[in-house]
Amino acid sequence: MSRLLIIGCGGVAQVAIAKCCQNSDVFTEICIASRTKSKCDDVAAKLKDTTKTKITTAQIDAEDVPALTALIKEYKPDAVLNVALPYQDLTIMDACLEAGVHYIDTANYEPEDTDDPAWRKIYEARCKEAGFSAYFDYSWQWAYEDKFKSAGLTALLGTGFDPGVTSVFAAYAKKHYFDTIDTIDILDCNGGDHGYAFATNFNPEINLREVSAPGSYWEDGHWVEIPAMSIKREYNFDQVGMKDMYLLHHEEIEALAKNMPEVKRIRFFMTFGQSYLDHMRCLEDVGMLSTTPIKFQGQEIVPIQFLKALLPDPATLGPRTKGKTNIGCIFTGKKDGKEKKIYIYNVCDHEECYKEVGSQAISYTTGVPAMIGSMMVVSGLWNKPGVFTTDQFDPDPYMEALNKWGLPWVVEENPVLVD
Repeated sequence: MSRLLIIGCGGVAQVAIAKCCQNSDVFTEICIASRTKSKCDDVAAKLKDTTKTKITTAQIDAEDVPALTALIKEYKPDAVLNVALPYQDLTIMDACLEAGVHYIDTANYEPEDTDDPAWRKIYEARCKEAGFSAYFDYSWQWAYEDKFKSAGLTALLGTGFDPGVTSVFAAYAKKHYFDTIDTIDILDCNGGDHGYAFATNFNPEINLREVSAPGSYWEDGHWVEIPAMSIKREYNFDQVGMKDMYLLHHEEIEALAKNMPEVKRIRFFMTFGQSYLDHMRCLEDVGMLSTTPIKFQGQEIVPIQFLKALLPDPATLGPRTKGKTNIGCIFTGKKDGKEKKIYIYNVCDHEECYKEVGSQAISYTTGVPAMIGSMMVVSGLWNKPGVFTTDQFDPDPYMEALNKWGLPWVVEENPVLVD
């Protein structure tokens, strides 16, 4: 029996909220808090007659630490689930420390203003020291380790699918299939079709910034950075088919490299269609992906935020998206002195997700693990002081929960490797 404060009410949040309400034996009470309370009220109204979970709502600016701290102290949750924007990770962590509750999120911190001089100075030093230039990394949140440890609180970072489930897959493979893991390839395939000429399946600001950044991978103890979308491979995905995929930088590589230092190479690939890439390159070429404010007709606007307002809301894609996703990890290594390779993955159907919770599969595959990670923390199964990623705990109860709550996984022996 637990009480959870959920911050955010977008597409991923709505899936996490729905799954918490399905899991009412664990989540007996939830409070949905967002800048726009009416959205929270609408979600609560849709769910109240379908669940035993008591649902309340609140208005909150997640960047206002005193107000957020006051809300946490008033509601007295067992944990806070942050499914807002990555820009707000640090302020929510600050409020959790001040109020004395556990913290959970689905994606690591990145700044909204990448031109801020103070942030820029730290970022440029990190680029030089670490060897990759992505705007998002774990260093800002790992810096909270001593604070959470001293407070006796758990901060669980990145319990979405990737990062999140993919890191649990790595821990599971290490525990049950390998004595040593040599390589990890994370493959994210979205075979869905929403019918729009161009749209993003999650927050456009985050999605487009991530995809347009230089790619990078971990090899032999250091980062190798490459131009954006410059490494392409083809792979035949179960229930989806042959797709083009491109090497990207992704946050779980950073955590896995730190926590599994014996792994020689870790890469992340994501599938993209040619139409998506053509649109993205055109938008980047004309400056629409920029985070630098410009003056337009006497007003200051941020180009990528203006673009976000023009694009379809990812939360509205559910009823028109067909097809499946396939996300998983290919591992190579040794067991009992012999070479071994396995592929752990999940296939998720967009239309089935919409029938269940009114969402397309991208939000579903993030929102379900957000609920599961919260369950691990509030139940005490994953509960120790400090700041952690999902690969640092016993993977077995999380893997069991994936099967139970809508993301069943497959272990394939001797898969085709990515060259």
